[in-house]
Amino acid sequence: MIKRFLPDVYQESIFTINYDKLKKNGIKCLLFDLDNTISPAKEVVLCEKTKKLFDKLKKDFKIVLFSNNFRKRVSKFGDYYSVDIACISLKPFTYKYRYILKKYNLKKTEVAAIGDQLLTDIQGGNKMGLKTILVNPLSEVDETETWLNRQIEKRIFNVFKKKNYLKKGKYYD
Repeated sequence: MIKRFLPDVYQESIFTINYDKLKKNGIKCLLFDLDNTISPAKEVVLCEKTKKLFDKLKKDFKIVLFSNNFRKRVSKFGDYYSVDIACISLKPFTYKYRYILKKYNLKKTEVAAIGDQLLTDIQGGNKMGLKTILVNPLSEVDETETWLNRQIEKRIFNVFKKKNYLKKGKYYD
């Protein structure tokens, strides 16, 4: 049961992910979480470094900002980075994932879900059978509703460590 929260890949940030390896393994679409994955939660930080990364990645991948947040917030980032958005995704539920697969005519094996939360980003991607990539949160500040998830995550990380599945700060791909 605990393995439903275990990511396939664990990296420090979106900038340390081995995108060449993902491409070689048949990944065609990257679903990036927004809050605390590409921008600190509760802030609108439009980062030139992220824009350059996305511009480079768009040559090989479909990029979608896949967020539980509302259109008003997510569209600012989608417009700036010139990428598609999926708002109110209700992760870890699978509806919006299935919608994306159908919309872009993708197979589950062609999509990677990237995010900073085990309970939403990783669990949702795992439920769908997607490649899942966990990154460290950009900030300790979260949306109010995320606080409880972080408390549960601490316990999950402790179990991962005891079972030698994953240790915080020990990255793998």
